[in-house]
Amino acid sequence: MEVEIKLRLASKDDYERLQRALAPGAGAVYQQENFFFDGPGGELNARRVVVRVRLYNRDQKATLTVKGEQVLKDGIGRAPETEEKLDPAAARRFVAEPSALLAHDSEIVRHLASQYSLSSLVCLGGFDNLRREFSWAPHGGPEGGRGFTLELDATTYPWGTLYELECETDQPEALRTQLEALLSANGVAYEYSKTSKFANFVNRTLV
Repeated sequence: MEVEIKLRLASKDDYERLQRALAPGAGAVYQQENFFFDGPGGELNARRVVVRVRLYNRDQKATLTVKGEQVLKDGIGRAPETEEKLDPAAARRFVAEPSALLAHDSEIVRHLASQYSLSSLVCLGGFDNLRREFSWAPHGGPEGGRGFTLELDATTYPWGTLYELECETDQPEALRTQLEALLSANGVAYEYSKTSKFANFVNRTLV
C-alpha cells in the first residue's frame, strides 16, 4: 500500500518559492515520461486499475507500475501499488508496441492478463513530469527530526501545468501537519490535492 501526502501548489510562483526554500536539501532531478495502458475495451479503467510505464531522464532508468484504486482524502492518498524495474529500451518498445508489454516475462503482467482476461493492450498516451527531490527534516514535532524525501512536481499536459508536493510516509497525518507549517512559513499557497495526475490526464482537467 502506497501512502503519500499530496499538496497542490497554487501557482508557478508558489512552486518556485518552495523550490528556493528547499534548496539546501536539493537532490536528484528527473524528467519523467509517463505512459499508460489499458485493454482495448477499457477493462482496467473500469476496475480503477492503472498500468504505467515511466522513463527517467530519457533512458537513465524505467519502471512498470500497477496501481489499484486510489483513495485521496484531505491531502493523503492511499493505493495498492506494485512496481518493478524495466530496461529502458524495453520500455520504449512497449510504448510503441503494447503487445510486447503483454508478452513481457513479468509476474505483474502475468497477473494482470490472468485476473482481467486481457488478450491485448493499447497505449493511452501520457504526460511529462519534472520531479525535483529534496531531503528535508521537520524541526521537533511527532516525527522527532526524522528525514524525508520531498518530491516537487511540475506536471505538463497539453492543456496546462500543475504543481504539486508529494511525500511517501507511514505517518501521513503527522507529516501533513509539518508540511503545511513549512508551506505557510514560506508564503506558499496550497490546497489538498483532489485527484491524481492520471485522472487529470484522462479527464483533460487541471483540478
